[in-house]
Amino acid sequence: MRSLSRLWPYLRPVRARFFTAAGVAVVASCLGLVIPLVLKWMVDGPVADRDPGGVWLGGALLLVLGIAEAGLFGLRRWLVGRPLAAVEASMRTDLYRHLQRLPVSFHDRWSSGQLLSRATTDLMLLRMFLAFPLTFLVVNGVTVLAGFAILFAQQWTLGLVLLLPAVPLVVLCSVFETRYAVVARAVQDQTGDLTTVVEEGVLGVRIVKGFGRHRSQARAFRALTERVRSTELRKAGLLATIWALIMTLPELAIGTALVLGTVQVADGELSAGTLVAFLSTALTLRWPVESLGFLLAMSQDAATATDRFFEVMDEPTAEPQPATQEAAAQQASATRNGSAPSSGSAPSNGSAPSNGSAPRDGLRFAGVEFRYADAPPDAPPVLAGVDLHIRSGETMALVGATGSGKTTLTALVPRLHELTHGRITLDGRDITALPRDELRELVAVAFEEPTLFSATAGENVMMGAAEVTEADLLRALDVAQADFVHALPKGTDTQVGEQGLSLSGGQRQRLALARAVVGQPRFLILDDPLSALDVHTEALVEAALRQVLATTTALVVAHRPSTVLLADRVALLSEGRITAVGTHHQLLCDSAEYRSLMSGDEREEAR
Repeated sequence: MRSLSRLWPYLRPVRARFFTAAGVAVVASCLGLVIPLVLKWMVDGPVADRDPGGVWLGGALLLVLGIAEAGLFGLRRWLVGRPLAAVEASMRTDLYRHLQRLPVSFHDRWSSGQLLSRATTDLMLLRMFLAFPLTFLVVNGVTVLAGFAILFAQQWTLGLVLLLPAVPLVVLCSVFETRYAVVARAVQDQTGDLTTVVEEGVLGVRIVKGFGRHRSQARAFRALTERVRSTELRKAGLLATIWALIMTLPELAIGTALVLGTVQVADGELSAGTLVAFLSTALTLRWPVESLGFLLAMSQDAATATDRFFEVMDEPTAEPQPATQEAAAQQASATRNGSAPSSGSAPSNGSAPSNGSAPRDGLRFAGVEFRYADAPPDAPPVLAGVDLHIRSGETMALVGATGSGKTTLTALVPRLHELTHGRITLDGRDITALPRDELRELVAVAFEEPTLFSATAGENVMMGAAEVTEADLLRALDVAQADFVHALPKGTDTQVGEQGLSLSGGQRQRLALARAVVGQPRFLILDDPLSALDVHTEALVEAALRQVLATTTALVVAHRPSTVLLADRVALLSEGRITAVGTHHQLLCDSAEYRSLMSGDEREEAR
C-alpha cells in the first residue's frame, strides 16, 4: 500500500470518475446479492403455493436485476477507460521528461532496456491495476461484508460455518504476498534485461553479422529467455497454489453448510427457500473470495511496477554541487552590484588578464575538478585543477593522450556532467547561475560519436537551434560539406533511419557538425569533429569551418595536426591538468609530450 499510495497524485485529476465507477461497481455487485432473496421469495411463495403468475413475476424480476447488473458493470468500464488511459499517458510523459533532465551519469549507469520496460510494460501494468484489481479489491470487500450480513441474518449457525476458512485464508494470503513480491520483482527486472539484449542485438546487427557471432548471440539470448521462463514458472506456480487453496477452502465450507442446512430443512428448523437463498448467496460470494488470489497477484505486480517507476522518478536531476552553488551565489551577488564576477585568481596559462567588467570574457575554467560519482573514494579525479582561459572569439585546440579527460572537460561546459569543484564561466557568467535552456542556447556541441534520430536529415540538423530558417539550414549544410543531403531521394526531407545507419560514418558526422553550427552559437565545443572524414572532405570542411570559428569562441578536441591548425592556440591536457598552452609551433618546440602526440612516436617523449 505504501508503494501504491504514490500513484494518488496521478489519480487525483480523474478521481471523480474513478470513485463514481467504483460506486457503480459496488451497486452492481450488491444487485447480485438481491437475486438470492428473490429466489427465497419465489421458493417459499409462488413455488410452494403453485402460483404460475408469481413464478413469472419472479423470473421477470430476476431478468431485470441481471440486465441492470450487466449495464452497471458496462458503465463502470466506460467511466474508467478514458481517464485511466490519460493517467498512463501522463505518467509516461513525466517519465520521459524526467529522463531528459537526468544527468548523463545516470544514463551511463542504467541500461536502456530497463528504462524501456519501465516506460512500457510497467506503466501498462499500472493502468490495468487501476482499471480492474484496485476497484474490485474494494468492490469484492464490500460484497463479501454485505453477503455475510445477509447470510447471518438468514441462518447465523451456517454463516459461522462459512466464516471458518477466513483465518487460514488470511495467513495463506500473507505468505503468498511475501513470496510473490520477490518473484514478481525478479521477473520485471529480467524482462528489462531481455529488452536490453534485444535492443543491442538490433542496433549491433552489423557487428554480429560481420563477425559471424549470430549463433553465440542466439545462445546468450536463449539462456536469458530460459531464465525469464524459469522465473515466470515459479511465479505461475505460486499463483496456482494460492488459487487452489483459496478455491478449496470455501468449497469445503459451502459443502459442509449444504449438508447441515439440508438436515435442518428435514428437521423443519429451516425453510427450503431460506436454504436456497443461503446457498445462492454463498455461491455468489465464491467469485469475490476466489478472485482474491489473482487480485493480490496483480496488485503485487502493480506495486513492483510502481517501485520501478519511482526508482527513476526519485533520481535527482542534475543540480549544482555545493562548490558550484557558492559560485552561483557569487555570480548573483555580482550581478546585483552591477558588475560581472572576476574569473578568480586561477592562472590563465599565458593569456592576457581579462577585465572583470568586460562583457566578452570568453570561456574560462578556474580550478576545475571532476570525479565520477561511482568512482572509488581513493581513485584520483579525472580532472584535477584545470585552469584555462579561451579568449572571446578565439579557437582553442585541446590535445591530450587517450584517457586524459578531454571529452569529460568538454562535457562540463554544457553541464552534461556537473563539476566537482571550481567554476566555469561564459563571458564572466558562471554556468551554474545560467538557466539550462539559456546555457544550451549559448553553447553548441558536436560529439565524436554522432547521434542521429529517426527523423529527416533536415530535422536532425535543425535540432541544433530553437528557431532555424531554410537559409540557416542550407548554410550549416554548406559549412559541414553535407551537400550529399541534396542528392538523397527527398533531399533534406529524407528519413535517415534509426541512429542514421542508412548513412555512412562520415555523412553522419557531417550532419552532426551542421547541427552544431546551424544556430550560430556564441560558444562552440567540437569533440574531434572530423575523425570520420577522408582527407579531401576534411580539407573542404576545415576551409568552411574557419569562417564559423572566426565569429565564435570555440574549444576543439583534436588528435591530428590538420585539426590543430584550425586553432589560434593549443592547450595540452595531461593527467587531468593543463600542462602547457601556446601555439602549435611553440608547443612543438617546447613540449616533448606534445611532439609525441602529434608525431605518434612514443619514443619522442623519452628523449
